[in-house]
Amino acid sequence: MYVDSEVSRLRTVLLHRPGKELARLTPRNSGSLLFDGIPWVGRAQDEHDQFAEALRSRGVEVLHLDTLLAETLAVPAAREELTAGVLADARLGDGLRAGVADYLADQDPERLAEVLVAGLAHEEVKPGGGSLVYEMLERNDFVIDPLPNLLFTRDSSVWVRDRVAVTSLAMPARRRETTLTHAVYRYHPRFAGSELLYEPALEHVEGGDVLVLAPSVLATVSYTHAGAERLARRVLTAGLAHTVLAVPIAQERATMHLDTVCTMVDSDAVVMYPNVADTLQAWTITFGQDQDQGQLSVRPPRPFLEAAAEAMGIERLRVIDTGLDPVTAEREQWDDGNNTLAIAPRLCVAYERNVETNAQLEHADIEVVRIQGSELGSGRGGPRCMSCPVLRDPLAG
Repeated sequence: MYVDSEVSRLRTVLLHRPGKELARLTPRNSGSLLFDGIPWVGRAQDEHDQFAEALRSRGVEVLHLDTLLAETLAVPAAREELTAGVLADARLGDGLRAGVADYLADQDPERLAEVLVAGLAHEEVKPGGGSLVYEMLERNDFVIDPLPNLLFTRDSSVWVRDRVAVTSLAMPARRRETTLTHAVYRYHPRFAGSELLYEPALEHVEGGDVLVLAPSVLATVSYTHAGAERLARRVLTAGLAHTVLAVPIAQERATMHLDTVCTMVDSDAVVMYPNVADTLQAWTITFGQDQDQGQLSVRPPRPFLEAAAEAMGIERLRVIDTGLDPVTAEREQWDDGNNTLAIAPRLCVAYERNVETNAQLEHADIEVVRIQGSELGSGRGGPRCMSCPVLRDPLAG
Protein backbone atom coordinates (compact mmCIF):
# COMPACT_ATOMS: atom_id res chain seq x y z
CA MET A 1 0.00 0.00 0.00
CA TYR A 2 1.45 3.34 -1.05
CA VAL A 3 0.12 6.69 -2.31
CA ASP A 4 2.36 9.72 -2.80
CA SER A 5 0.29 11.71 -5.29
CA GLU A 6 -3.17 12.21 -6.72
CA VAL A 7 -2.20 11.35 -10.29
CA SER A 8 0.40 8.58 -10.56
CA ARG A 9 -0.62 5.23 -12.02
CA LEU A 10 -3.44 3.75 -9.94
CA ARG A 11 -3.00 0.07 -9.07
CA THR A 12 -5.49 -0.72 -6.28
CA VAL A 13 -8.60 1.15 -5.17
CA LEU A 14 -11.26 0.67 -2.48
CA LEU A 15 -14.89 1.11 -3.57
CA HIS A 16 -18.26 0.37 -2.02
CA ARG A 17 -21.00 -0.89 -4.33
CA PRO A 18 -24.29 0.71 -3.18
CA GLY A 19 -26.88 -1.70 -1.85
CA LYS A 20 -29.81 -2.00 0.51
CA GLU A 21 -28.75 1.11 2.44
CA LEU A 22 -29.78 3.25 -0.55
CA ALA A 23 -33.12 1.45 -0.82
CA ARG A 24 -33.88 2.59 2.73
CA LEU A 25 -33.69 6.27 1.86
CA THR A 26 -37.04 8.12 1.85
CA PRO A 27 -38.01 11.78 1.61
CA ARG A 28 -38.65 11.59 5.37
CA ASN A 29 -35.21 10.36 6.40
CA SER A 30 -32.81 11.43 3.64
CA GLY A 31 -32.04 14.73 5.34
CA SER A 32 -31.06 13.17 8.66
CA LEU A 33 -29.02 10.54 6.80
CA LEU A 34 -27.22 13.32 4.85
CA PHE A 35 -28.09 12.09 1.37
CA ASP A 36 -29.46 14.70 -1.01
CA GLY A 37 -31.52 12.55 -3.34
CA ILE A 38 -33.60 9.38 -3.43
CA PRO A 39 -31.73 7.34 -6.04
CA TRP A 40 -33.02 4.54 -8.23
CA VAL A 41 -30.99 1.80 -6.56
CA GLY A 42 -30.77 -0.65 -9.46
CA ARG A 43 -29.57 2.07 -11.81
CA ALA A 44 -27.08 3.34 -9.21
CA GLN A 45 -25.66 -0.18 -8.94
CA ASP A 46 -25.39 -0.46 -12.72
CA GLU A 47 -23.57 2.87 -12.84
CA HIS A 48 -21.23 1.81 -10.06
CA ASP A 49 -20.51 -1.48 -11.82
CA GLN A 50 -19.62 0.52 -14.92
CA PHE A 51 -17.28 2.67 -12.81
CA ALA A 52 -15.57 -0.40 -11.35
CA GLU A 53 -15.24 -2.01 -14.79
CA ALA A 54 -13.76 1.18 -16.26
CA LEU A 55 -11.04 0.95 -13.62
CA ARG A 56 -10.45 -2.80 -14.04
CA SER A 57 -10.18 -2.43 -17.82
CA ARG A 58 -7.26 -0.08 -17.23
CA GLY A 59 -5.42 -2.47 -14.94
CA VAL A 60 -6.74 -1.30 -11.57
CA GLU A 61 -7.47 -3.87 -8.86
CA VAL A 62 -10.86 -3.07 -7.30
CA LEU A 63 -11.48 -3.96 -3.65
CA HIS A 64 -15.05 -3.80 -2.35
CA LEU A 65 -15.58 -2.55 1.19
CA ASP A 66 -18.54 -4.82 1.94
CA THR A 67 -16.51 -7.91 1.01
CA LEU A 68 -13.57 -6.78 3.13
CA LEU A 69 -15.95 -6.02 6.01
CA ALA A 70 -17.51 -9.50 5.91
CA GLU A 71 -14.05 -11.06 5.90
CA THR A 72 -13.03 -8.80 8.78
CA LEU A 73 -16.06 -9.88 10.81
CA ALA A 74 -14.79 -13.46 10.66
CA VAL A 75 -12.10 -12.27 13.09
CA PRO A 76 -13.63 -12.61 16.60
CA ALA A 77 -12.04 -9.45 18.00
CA ALA A 78 -13.33 -7.38 15.09
CA ARG A 79 -16.83 -8.83 15.39
CA GLU A 80 -16.91 -8.12 19.13
CA GLU A 81 -15.66 -4.56 18.66
CA LEU A 82 -18.08 -3.59 15.91
CA THR A 83 -21.06 -5.24 17.59
CA ALA A 84 -20.28 -3.51 20.88
CA GLY A 85 -20.07 -0.19 19.08
CA VAL A 86 -23.60 -0.56 17.71
CA LEU A 87 -25.00 -1.73 21.05
CA ALA A 88 -23.48 1.27 22.84
CA ASP A 89 -26.05 3.55 21.15
CA ALA A 90 -27.83 5.26 24.07
CA ARG A 91 -31.06 5.47 22.05
CA LEU A 92 -31.70 1.72 22.32
CA GLY A 93 -32.56 1.34 26.00
CA ASP A 94 -31.89 -1.90 27.89
CA GLY A 95 -34.73 -4.01 26.51
CA LEU A 96 -34.14 -3.23 22.85
CA ARG A 97 -30.37 -3.46 23.33
CA ALA A 98 -30.72 -7.05 24.56
CA GLY A 99 -32.91 -7.94 21.59
CA VAL A 100 -30.50 -6.39 19.09
CA ALA A 101 -27.57 -8.17 20.76
CA ASP A 102 -29.33 -11.52 20.36
CA TYR A 103 -30.17 -10.76 16.74
CA LEU A 104 -26.61 -9.76 15.82
CA ALA A 105 -25.12 -12.78 17.59
CA ASP A 106 -27.17 -15.08 15.32
CA GLN A 107 -25.86 -13.61 12.06
CA ASP A 108 -23.03 -15.00 9.97
CA PRO A 109 -20.27 -12.55 8.89
CA GLU A 110 -21.90 -11.76 5.53
CA ARG A 111 -25.31 -10.96 7.03
CA LEU A 112 -23.74 -9.04 9.92
CA ALA A 113 -21.78 -6.93 7.43
CA GLU A 114 -25.03 -6.19 5.60
CA VAL A 115 -26.74 -5.10 8.83
CA LEU A 116 -23.87 -2.83 9.83
CA VAL A 117 -24.04 -1.11 6.42
CA ALA A 118 -27.76 -1.25 5.54
CA GLY A 119 -29.05 -0.86 9.09
CA LEU A 120 -31.74 -2.77 10.94
CA ALA A 121 -35.38 -1.89 10.47
CA HIS A 122 -37.97 -1.91 13.27
CA GLU A 123 -39.75 -4.92 11.79
CA GLU A 124 -36.57 -7.00 11.49
CA VAL A 125 -36.04 -7.45 15.22
CA LYS A 126 -38.44 -8.49 18.00
CA PRO A 127 -36.97 -7.90 21.45
CA GLY A 128 -38.12 -10.24 24.18
CA GLY A 129 -38.95 -9.14 27.70
CA GLY A 130 -40.59 -5.86 26.69
CA SER A 131 -39.05 -2.63 25.45
CA LEU A 132 -40.70 0.75 25.76
CA VAL A 133 -38.28 2.15 23.19
CA TYR A 134 -39.25 -0.50 20.65
CA GLU A 135 -42.98 -0.12 21.25
CA MET A 136 -42.83 3.66 20.85
CA LEU A 137 -40.82 3.59 17.64
CA GLU A 138 -42.69 4.13 14.39
CA ARG A 139 -42.76 1.16 12.02
CA ASN A 140 -40.61 3.05 9.51
CA ASP A 141 -37.94 3.91 12.10
CA PHE A 142 -34.58 2.19 12.20
CA VAL A 143 -33.08 0.43 15.19
CA ILE A 144 -29.67 0.68 13.49
CA ASP A 145 -29.44 3.49 10.94
CA PRO A 146 -28.34 2.71 7.35
CA LEU A 147 -25.15 4.26 5.97
CA PRO A 148 -25.95 5.51 2.44
CA ASN A 149 -22.84 7.71 2.36
CA LEU A 150 -20.54 4.69 2.71
CA LEU A 151 -20.62 4.89 -1.08
CA PHE A 152 -18.07 7.70 -0.71
CA THR A 153 -15.12 5.64 0.49
CA ARG A 154 -12.73 8.60 0.21
CA ASP A 155 -14.32 10.34 3.18
CA SER A 156 -13.51 7.71 5.80
CA SER A 157 -9.89 7.04 4.90
CA VAL A 158 -6.98 8.35 2.86
CA TRP A 159 -3.49 6.92 2.29
CA VAL A 160 -0.41 9.11 2.62
CA ARG A 161 2.59 7.18 1.39
CA ASP A 162 2.56 3.87 3.31
CA ARG A 163 0.24 4.98 6.13
CA VAL A 164 -3.52 5.25 6.29
CA ALA A 165 -5.43 8.07 7.91
CA VAL A 166 -8.79 6.79 9.13
CA THR A 167 -10.63 10.04 9.43
CA SER A 168 -12.95 11.59 11.98
CA LEU A 169 -16.24 12.52 10.32
CA ALA A 170 -17.97 15.55 11.79
CA MET A 171 -21.59 14.53 11.25
CA PRO A 172 -22.94 12.03 13.82
CA ALA A 173 -24.95 10.24 11.11
CA ARG A 174 -21.70 9.27 9.38
CA ARG A 175 -19.40 8.37 12.26
CA ARG A 176 -20.11 4.64 12.11
CA GLU A 177 -18.59 4.67 8.62
CA THR A 178 -15.19 5.30 10.14
CA THR A 179 -15.58 2.55 12.75
CA LEU A 180 -16.15 0.03 9.95
CA THR A 181 -13.19 1.29 7.93
CA HIS A 182 -11.04 1.43 11.05
CA ALA A 183 -11.76 -2.23 11.80
CA VAL A 184 -11.00 -3.32 8.22
CA TYR A 185 -7.58 -1.68 8.28
CA ARG A 186 -6.75 -3.12 11.70
CA TYR A 187 -8.05 -6.67 11.39
CA HIS A 188 -8.19 -7.69 7.72
CA PRO A 189 -5.17 -9.78 6.63
CA ARG A 190 -4.82 -7.67 3.47
CA PHE A 191 -3.76 -4.69 5.59
CA ALA A 192 -1.75 -6.51 8.25
CA GLY A 193 1.06 -4.30 9.53
CA SER A 194 -0.36 -1.08 8.07
CA GLU A 195 0.43 1.87 10.29
CA LEU A 196 -2.33 4.30 11.17
CA LEU A 197 -1.60 7.97 10.59
CA TYR A 198 -4.93 9.19 11.99
CA GLU A 199 -7.85 7.67 13.91
CA PRO A 200 -11.56 8.44 14.39
CA ALA A 201 -11.18 9.56 18.01
CA LEU A 202 -9.08 12.56 16.99
CA GLU A 203 -10.24 16.01 15.86
CA HIS A 204 -12.49 16.21 12.80
CA VAL A 205 -10.78 15.57 9.46
CA GLU A 206 -12.45 14.09 6.36
CA GLY A 207 -10.79 12.31 3.47
CA GLY A 208 -12.43 14.49 0.85
CA ASP A 209 -10.54 17.37 2.43
CA VAL A 210 -7.09 15.85 1.90
CA LEU A 211 -5.22 16.21 -1.39
CA VAL A 212 -1.79 14.62 -1.85
CA LEU A 213 -0.58 17.35 -4.19
CA ALA A 214 2.95 15.97 -4.53
CA PRO A 215 5.12 13.37 -2.76
CA SER A 216 5.94 15.81 0.04
CA VAL A 217 3.00 18.23 -0.09
CA LEU A 218 -0.50 17.86 1.34
CA ALA A 219 -3.46 20.20 1.29
CA THR A 220 -6.21 19.80 3.86
CA VAL A 221 -9.42 21.35 5.11
CA SER A 222 -11.13 20.51 8.38
CA TYR A 223 -14.44 21.28 10.00
CA THR A 224 -12.25 22.39 12.89
CA HIS A 225 -8.90 24.14 12.61
CA ALA A 226 -7.67 21.73 15.28
CA GLY A 227 -8.17 18.81 12.88
CA ALA A 228 -6.00 20.41 10.21
CA GLU A 229 -3.33 21.14 12.82
CA ARG A 230 -3.41 17.60 14.21
CA LEU A 231 -3.12 16.05 10.76
CA ALA A 232 -0.33 18.44 9.78
CA ARG A 233 1.61 17.69 12.95
CA ARG A 234 1.32 13.94 12.42
CA VAL A 235 2.25 14.10 8.74
CA LEU A 236 5.27 16.33 9.37
CA THR A 237 6.45 14.34 12.39
CA ALA A 238 6.31 11.10 10.41
CA GLY A 239 8.34 12.66 7.60
CA LEU A 240 5.56 12.04 5.10
CA ALA A 241 5.63 15.64 3.84
CA HIS A 242 7.63 18.82 4.27
CA THR A 243 4.64 21.12 3.77
CA VAL A 244 0.94 21.00 4.61
CA LEU A 245 -1.45 23.61 3.26
CA ALA A 246 -4.49 24.41 5.39
CA VAL A 247 -7.30 25.61 3.14
CA PRO A 248 -10.57 26.98 4.50
CA ILE A 249 -13.66 26.64 2.33
CA ALA A 250 -17.27 27.53 2.99
CA GLN A 251 -19.15 24.50 4.32
CA GLU A 252 -21.99 24.53 1.83
CA ARG A 253 -23.60 21.52 0.21
CA ALA A 254 -22.08 22.20 -3.22
CA THR A 255 -18.62 22.91 -1.76
CA MET A 256 -18.64 20.46 1.09
CA HIS A 257 -15.06 19.21 0.72
CA LEU A 258 -11.89 20.45 -0.92
CA ASP A 259 -12.29 17.83 -3.65
CA THR A 260 -15.68 19.28 -4.56
CA VAL A 261 -13.91 22.43 -5.81
CA CYS A 262 -10.51 21.12 -6.90
CA THR A 263 -8.95 17.82 -8.02
CA MET A 264 -5.69 17.02 -9.79
CA VAL A 265 -5.55 15.63 -13.34
CA ASP A 266 -1.80 15.92 -13.93
CA SER A 267 1.27 16.49 -11.81
CA ASP A 268 0.98 20.22 -12.49
CA ALA A 269 -2.72 20.63 -13.36
CA VAL A 270 -6.01 20.85 -11.51
CA VAL A 271 -9.63 21.08 -12.59
CA MET A 272 -11.17 23.77 -10.41
CA TYR A 273 -14.42 25.61 -9.82
CA PRO A 274 -13.69 29.09 -11.22
CA ASN A 275 -15.84 30.86 -8.60
CA VAL A 276 -13.27 30.01 -5.94
CA ALA A 277 -10.05 29.80 -7.97
CA ASP A 278 -9.06 33.39 -7.29
CA THR A 279 -10.28 33.58 -3.70
CA LEU A 280 -9.18 30.28 -2.18
CA GLN A 281 -6.48 30.89 0.43
CA ALA A 282 -3.96 28.61 2.14
CA TRP A 283 -1.95 28.76 5.34
CA THR A 284 1.47 27.09 4.85
CA ILE A 285 2.52 24.77 7.68
CA THR A 286 6.05 23.44 8.07
CA PHE A 287 8.26 22.55 11.01
CA GLY A 288 9.75 25.50 12.84
CA GLN A 289 13.38 25.84 13.90
CA ASP A 290 12.79 23.75 17.01
CA GLN A 291 11.67 20.69 15.07
CA ASP A 292 12.68 18.28 17.85
CA GLN A 293 10.06 19.91 20.07
CA GLY A 294 7.40 19.61 17.38
CA GLN A 295 7.14 23.36 16.92
CA LEU A 296 5.16 24.32 13.83
CA SER A 297 5.78 27.29 11.59
CA VAL A 298 2.55 28.75 10.20
CA ARG A 299 2.83 31.28 7.40
CA PRO A 300 -0.02 33.78 6.83
CA PRO A 301 -2.60 33.01 4.15
CA ARG A 302 -1.75 33.38 0.48
CA PRO A 303 -3.64 32.46 -2.69
CA PHE A 304 -3.98 28.67 -2.70
CA LEU A 305 -2.68 28.21 -6.24
CA GLU A 306 0.41 30.29 -5.49
CA ALA A 307 1.15 28.55 -2.18
CA ALA A 308 0.63 25.10 -3.71
CA ALA A 309 2.94 25.74 -6.67
CA GLU A 310 5.69 27.02 -4.39
CA ALA A 311 5.41 24.03 -2.05
CA MET A 312 5.42 21.63 -5.02
CA GLY A 313 8.50 23.28 -6.49
CA ILE A 314 6.87 24.22 -9.79
CA GLU A 315 6.39 27.57 -11.46
CA ARG A 316 2.60 27.38 -11.46
CA LEU A 317 -0.37 25.05 -11.32
CA ARG A 318 -2.30 24.89 -14.56
CA VAL A 319 -6.00 25.46 -13.93
CA ILE A 320 -8.74 23.90 -16.04
CA ASP A 321 -12.07 25.53 -15.33
CA THR A 322 -15.23 23.67 -14.41
CA GLY A 323 -17.73 24.59 -17.13
CA LEU A 324 -17.29 27.21 -19.80
CA ASP A 325 -19.27 30.16 -18.47
CA PRO A 326 -20.57 31.16 -14.99
CA VAL A 327 -23.97 29.48 -15.35
CA THR A 328 -22.57 26.24 -16.75
CA ALA A 329 -19.81 26.26 -14.15
CA GLU A 330 -22.31 26.52 -11.32
CA ARG A 331 -24.46 23.72 -12.73
CA GLU A 332 -21.56 21.37 -13.43
CA GLN A 333 -20.01 22.17 -10.07
CA TRP A 334 -23.25 20.93 -8.47
CA ASP A 335 -23.00 17.79 -10.62
CA ASP A 336 -19.40 17.12 -9.44
CA GLY A 337 -17.79 18.34 -12.65
CA ASN A 338 -14.41 18.77 -11.00
CA ASN A 339 -14.57 15.71 -8.73
CA THR A 340 -12.40 13.58 -10.99
CA LEU A 341 -10.34 10.47 -10.21
CA ALA A 342 -6.94 10.31 -11.91
CA ILE A 343 -5.98 6.82 -13.10
CA ALA A 344 -2.65 8.13 -14.36
CA PRO A 345 -1.18 11.51 -15.36
CA ARG A 346 -3.50 13.12 -17.93
CA LEU A 347 -6.05 10.29 -17.61
CA CYS A 348 -9.09 10.70 -15.38
CA VAL A 349 -12.59 9.38 -14.71
CA ALA A 350 -15.48 11.87 -14.76
CA TYR A 351 -19.26 11.88 -15.01
CA GLU A 352 -20.39 12.02 -18.63
CA ARG A 353 -23.11 14.55 -17.83
CA ASN A 354 -20.58 17.36 -17.32
CA VAL A 355 -20.16 17.97 -21.02
CA GLU A 356 -18.46 21.37 -20.92
CA THR A 357 -15.99 20.49 -18.17
CA ASN A 358 -15.00 17.28 -19.95
CA ALA A 359 -14.50 19.26 -23.16
CA GLN A 360 -12.27 21.69 -21.25
CA LEU A 361 -10.23 18.77 -19.91
CA GLU A 362 -9.76 17.26 -23.35
CA HIS A 363 -8.80 20.63 -24.79
CA ALA A 364 -6.03 20.64 -22.18
CA ASP A 365 -4.87 17.18 -23.38
CA ILE A 366 -6.43 15.29 -20.47
CA GLU A 367 -8.05 12.01 -21.55
CA VAL A 368 -11.47 11.57 -19.93
CA VAL A 369 -13.03 8.20 -19.14
CA ARG A 370 -16.73 9.03 -18.99
CA ILE A 371 -19.09 7.13 -16.70
CA GLN A 372 -22.80 7.47 -16.08
CA GLY A 373 -23.78 9.16 -12.85
CA SER A 374 -27.40 10.25 -12.94
CA GLU A 375 -28.19 8.16 -9.84
CA LEU A 376 -24.77 7.93 -8.20
CA GLY A 377 -24.52 11.71 -8.28
CA SER A 378 -27.71 12.13 -6.26
CA GLY A 379 -25.60 11.94 -3.09
CA ARG A 380 -23.44 14.86 -4.28
CA GLY A 381 -20.21 13.03 -4.94
CA GLY A 382 -18.20 12.09 -8.01
CA PRO A 383 -15.55 9.53 -8.97
CA ARG A 384 -12.97 10.84 -6.49
CA CYS A 385 -15.45 10.81 -3.61
CA MET A 386 -16.42 7.23 -4.48
CA SER A 387 -12.85 5.90 -4.43
CA CYS A 388 -10.03 5.47 -1.95
CA PRO A 389 -6.72 4.74 -3.74
CA VAL A 390 -4.76 2.16 -1.76
CA LEU A 391 -1.83 1.70 -4.11
CA ARG A 392 -0.33 3.97 -6.76
CA ASP A 393 3.04 3.84 -8.44
CA PRO A 394 5.48 6.35 -6.94
CA LEU A 395 5.23 9.62 -8.82
CA ALA A 396 8.05 9.87 -11.30
CA GLY A 397 10.36 12.80 -10.75
